[in-house]
Amino acid sequence: MQERFANSRYTLIGQMFMIALICFFITRTLLLVAVFPETDLSIIALLKIYLLGFIYDLAFYSYALIPVTLYLLLIPERFWITALNRGIVRLAIFATLYGLGFILVAELLFWDEFSVRFNFISVDYLVYRREVTDNIRESYPLPLYLGAILVGSSLVYWLVSGRIRAALDVQESFRHRAAYAGGLLLLPVLSFLLVNQDLREFSANSYQNELASNGPYQFIAAFRNNELDYYKFYPTLPDSTAAKLLQQEIRPQQANSPSFDIRRPIDNPGSERRLNIFLVMVESLSADFLGTFGNAENLTPNLDRLAEQSMLFTNLYATGTRTTRGLEAVTLSIPPTPGRSIVKRIGHETNLWSIGNVLKQKGYDVEFIYGGRGYFENMNAFFAGNGYGIIDQSSTPDDEMGFTNAWGMADDDLYNQAIKAADAAYSAEKPFFFHLMTTTNHRPYTYPDGRIDMPSGSGRFGAVKYTDWAIGQMIEQARKKPWFQDTLFVIMADHTSGSAGKVALPVPKYHIPMLIYSPEHIAAQKVDALSSQIDVAPTLLALLNMDYESAFFGKNILTMRPQDERALIGNYQKLGLYADNRLSILSPKRRMTRQIDPTGPDPVEAPVAVPDTQIERDIAYYQGASYIYSQHLNAWDSPTVTR
Repeated sequence: MQERFANSRYTLIGQMFMIALICFFITRTLLLVAVFPETDLSIIALLKIYLLGFIYDLAFYSYALIPVTLYLLLIPERFWITALNRGIVRLAIFATLYGLGFILVAELLFWDEFSVRFNFISVDYLVYRREVTDNIRESYPLPLYLGAILVGSSLVYWLVSGRIRAALDVQESFRHRAAYAGGLLLLPVLSFLLVNQDLREFSANSYQNELASNGPYQFIAAFRNNELDYYKFYPTLPDSTAAKLLQQEIRPQQANSPSFDIRRPIDNPGSERRLNIFLVMVESLSADFLGTFGNAENLTPNLDRLAEQSMLFTNLYATGTRTTRGLEAVTLSIPPTPGRSIVKRIGHETNLWSIGNVLKQKGYDVEFIYGGRGYFENMNAFFAGNGYGIIDQSSTPDDEMGFTNAWGMADDDLYNQAIKAADAAYSAEKPFFFHLMTTTNHRPYTYPDGRIDMPSGSGRFGAVKYTDWAIGQMIEQARKKPWFQDTLFVIMADHTSGSAGKVALPVPKYHIPMLIYSPEHIAAQKVDALSSQIDVAPTLLALLNMDYESAFFGKNILTMRPQDERALIGNYQKLGLYADNRLSILSPKRRMTRQIDPTGPDPVEAPVAVPDTQIERDIAYYQGASYIYSQHLNAWDSPTVTR
């Protein structure tokens, strides 16, 4: 049999398979070395990582070889021996070797940034190639990396060139080829039937699960599963039961309705205050960057000073790990439904109950002001369809941007655009609500020279210190404006700088700062209630004493009872509710788990067989959010229920 296989075209597949396995093994080992202290490895766990890794490597390769197998089967002998075919095969093999090297380097860089294998983030990066390509070019010595891959690929090609030549010289009948092709084409069928995402969930340590994965396989899985049907994949309750629980959460005084329709009138006491709102969402601003939360690096002197003079929210959590999740939560006040953010669900992302629509109805000038190009992540379409005007890099004159990088204009130029828009609104005698989104605190971490004492491009800490400097400058500029004294300055993060941890949802990695600064209207104080980004919109409207119709899931943080406190956090598949020092998690395949002491150094996660009160509360939020969004019950106009 070995001799027969040696006289087959299909030896090419065997050779490339061995090279691919070696490449995947090297990748997995390098990633393991990078996070070894966090993996809690035993000999059994190590064996599982490499065994499951081999299964995923084989599964990916089985899919990748489908077109190659068909090519080797269908090309007739008279063409196989031609110079053209020899050139095609040699070029394809070299391109494959280069691709394997490229994947190895890309996985190492992606892991360095996110501490995970390729996932839905990498899918997003493929879609928005301009920003991502510019970011990579500005962040890494790309010619050096690409040149090293070229040299390595050439060396491997030279080592196997004799075997390639031998395979190209083989004469093989169609019947002989068909026997090999039949066996090889059976492999992807078996992979489809037997290999799925469940295999990699063998450990409570998320690093072990990621190491057992295969990056390209994960990429394809993320591409296929970027939206998930909650009712199909997650634990559920009868709709009437879940609806009643959700009503108890959102409007406890009217808790008997079995309907998911959560629209209700909000009556905030006091006379309405038509104050301006200047809401700044800072890219990747983890709470632990601030001295206020214990950081000793003096990265945020301006924010720390503002925190002492503001309403500071000390126990607020982001809903997700991506900018679009933060924008979704603050704008729509909705929990993170599984899959991609609503912001990016093209065709289903507009005409929703948003704080922008509420304030626009009240006569406010409502703008989304973004440092980059708003087509990125579908942001412009989302905000324009939900009550906002748009100001972004594309609409800003070049002579008003002193510095730009891959992601957009520098923060101080962004704030200048917002102040310019505020002056225009004030001149038109309109209150304004501006939702700003910064870009600087993002790799490549570059910013204008001469602003701070850390050189541009020196890393995350420099970007944090610059963005803090820019906030300080913005407040000082605004202080000179006639609209300053009647403006609430809200400064918060979209998400933290990193979400990787030993467990799938590491609660401390979702902790973000928020402060509201308005010396004429807001007394300095700390608000310690456990709360979520979905609570921001109701809280801001309450500070304006504003009565309005609401379809928001969030609550006014300032009037929360202890039993109301909770944070809703998730990634694109796992959905968590954090309360009472426990984190309940819902996962695909209708799995339920619980973390005990989730903010401690070693949270313990265990499966839950039967939903308890907190799990039911968790289900009510996420089942309700999925139902309400899918049935348009949070549409800005009247809904039509189809389920």
